[in-house]
Amino acid sequence: MASKNTLTLEHYLALDYSLEIIAQPEGGYVLVYPDLPGCMTQVETLDEVAATAQDIRTLWIKTQLEDGFPIPIPSFEEEYSGKFVLRIPKSLHRRLAIAARREGVSLNQYAMALLDRNDAVAQVESKIDALEGRIPASPSPIRRTSRSTTGAGTIR
Repeated sequence: MASKNTLTLEHYLALDYSLEIIAQPEGGYVLVYPDLPGCMTQVETLDEVAATAQDIRTLWIKTQLEDGFPIPIPSFEEEYSGKFVLRIPKSLHRRLAIAARREGVSLNQYAMALLDRNDAVAQVESKIDALEGRIPASPSPIRRTSRSTTGAGTIR
């Protein structure tokens, strides 16, 4: 059973939750509050964003309070320290250290550059995958027929 929340609607509405506004290729915009799971909607124009964003946030928080579910507090970029510990095999550590020395940079700088490059590649690949999903399959201009009993195939 969900626990009863002791804070008020006004308390949560006074908090600054991040809002993402995502333009859609087919038109319109998707509004998403990343810290409020499932709190999202779509609008047709930018003129609708402010009022609609306020409405969905209020409704989401009000519903959570009424149902006794927890409401997350806003997260902020400042909460990320820029540090994390990563355990890797000694052999990989050695190869990375040698490569960093060869490049004339610290191991931290070298590892950061590798992570940044791979993250950029992953983002590009994700966008390509999304675009490929929207491109309708077109028939190939070259159609092959099966080989005849004489072994001669035809290409149309």
